[in-house]
Amino acid sequence: MARPPFLVTRLCNRQNVNSPIRDLSIAGTNSGVESEVTAQNPDQSSSENHQSERQSFVEIAKDVCKVIRTRPRWEQILLSDFPAVNFTDPKFYTEVFKAQKNVLLSLRFYYWLSSQNGFSRDQFSDEVIFSQLVQAKAGSAAKSFRQNMNFVPRPSCLEAYIECLCEDGLIEDALDVFNELRGVGHCPSLKIWNSALSDSIRAGRTDIVWKLYEDMTESGVVADVDTIGHLIRAFCMENNVQKGHQLLRQVLEAGHAPSNVAFNKLIYESCKNRDYFRLSALLHSMIATNRSVDIFTYQHVIQGLCETRKRREAFRIFNYIKNRGYAPDIVMYTTMISGLCKMKLLGDAQKLWFEMIQKGFNPNEYTYNTLIHGYLTTNHLSEAESLYKQMRDKGYGETTVTYNTMIYGLCLYGRVEEAQNLFNEMAKKGVAHDVVTYNSLIQGFCKDGKIAEGLQFLYELLKQGLQPSPASYTVLIEKLSEVGQVLEAKSLWNDMQDRCVKPTALAHDSIILGLIKQGYVTEGLDWLSSMIKSRLRPRRKTFEKLIYHLSQADKLDDSLFILGYMLRLGHVVRESTFRSLVNKLCKDNSHHIEMQMENIV
Repeated sequence: MARPPFLVTRLCNRQNVNSPIRDLSIAGTNSGVESEVTAQNPDQSSSENHQSERQSFVEIAKDVCKVIRTRPRWEQILLSDFPAVNFTDPKFYTEVFKAQKNVLLSLRFYYWLSSQNGFSRDQFSDEVIFSQLVQAKAGSAAKSFRQNMNFVPRPSCLEAYIECLCEDGLIEDALDVFNELRGVGHCPSLKIWNSALSDSIRAGRTDIVWKLYEDMTESGVVADVDTIGHLIRAFCMENNVQKGHQLLRQVLEAGHAPSNVAFNKLIYESCKNRDYFRLSALLHSMIATNRSVDIFTYQHVIQGLCETRKRREAFRIFNYIKNRGYAPDIVMYTTMISGLCKMKLLGDAQKLWFEMIQKGFNPNEYTYNTLIHGYLTTNHLSEAESLYKQMRDKGYGETTVTYNTMIYGLCLYGRVEEAQNLFNEMAKKGVAHDVVTYNSLIQGFCKDGKIAEGLQFLYELLKQGLQPSPASYTVLIEKLSEVGQVLEAKSLWNDMQDRCVKPTALAHDSIILGLIKQGYVTEGLDWLSSMIKSRLRPRRKTFEKLIYHLSQADKLDDSLFILGYMLRLGHVVRESTFRSLVNKLCKDNSHHIEMQMENIV
């Protein structure tokens, strides 16, 4: 698979030569016009007559277009309304196409024309409609028209068609057109290649990005800085940031600099990977190459820092850019409010909220949900409910995300009946439940001791065809194990496996503790072994319970092995666990006590 050249030292500029446009005149008559309209005589020299006749033709076309726009079944009455008009004359129907502002109506008119006796299609007529569809960005309709009419547009028209397909997300169809052009020896302009690369990235199709780039280089087209920017973004999308940095270094050494979009993508990835040295280098490179560090660049920095829990640093940069005269937008305000809420700095989050409003930004649904969630997680339920009511009063709130936020909060505070009322309200208003909705209710009812209700929500989740997550099962397994229903807990664990949902460490821990509580210590040890093989980290409580019960069952070797593994994992062992084990060893009068304890330590 082709990759970018080592150095980019020249740009490729290509020009497209358009074929001459055919000049058409119009002929036809209208029953609503007293005098007959005839076609222009090429030898006629009277410009006044020509102008008068042409105006009449235009009026007839406008009348036809009006009928097409206003009469639902115009195909049945068009011939009777205009009995003297020769609709199959290319000079006339071309004028109709010019007068018709709706390209889909033009397409419908053209299909009707194709069914009329005496109509003869030609390449030019097909391209008129096809070009209109492409200009209107109706990629799917253009594709269907081309297939139905079975014609091959001119290469220059196909180039525009490629852009249209890409903008409609029909990337693979665009790739076929590229291959078609290559088959007839036509090389699209660099602009078309770059447009297709950009739209492929937007569609998340990096596989097509590399295929396009390979075809591009094989066609002898040399990349420019825009191409390089697209390739850098593609590397980042594939989590191959190292290659992105290498490509940036190459293009900088060649004396060029990609757009801010490519820089911003690398900056964001550097923040996400906690590579702050590269982040600083990227910012300096932007300045050195006269790429202004704009508000969008800082947005990527702040977002990346917030996502990597460097929220205090993000807040420092946020205040810094405000002092430098930058004007944060609602996205940046929302990102920062979310970061402050996660740091439990609710006072600062509220200050930013009111500052944002004073600067003329109206909070959107996402901003409301961010602060509501902040209130809920910092024990401010009344403030969350008040803000939720304000959001509903402003016309927001009837979405899955908003309902999920409040259902989660109510369950968090044990108000599961109110949460269930909102759940029922969603169904009445046609708002979809998702796995997050069900998980919140499952956890809320289980923590309230209502395991049966939690199970019902799990069964309904599965019945709705939603894919459960580990959270859908874990709290149920935990609570069932606590109340001694280990068989039911293991049944849920098996169902997780059957549905390709990976059990969590807590699910394993819960079953082990449940087995120990029921006296199945050996089986609990087997589950611990399985957990260790899966590279899951058991909790300290799980180790201590197993050590105690194994030692009481005189399985001292197993107890000592588990204690040693517990220490290797870095768990801090309580003194009471050591004392209990030593006392048991002493009572057993084992002459290997000292040696065994030395091996552990």
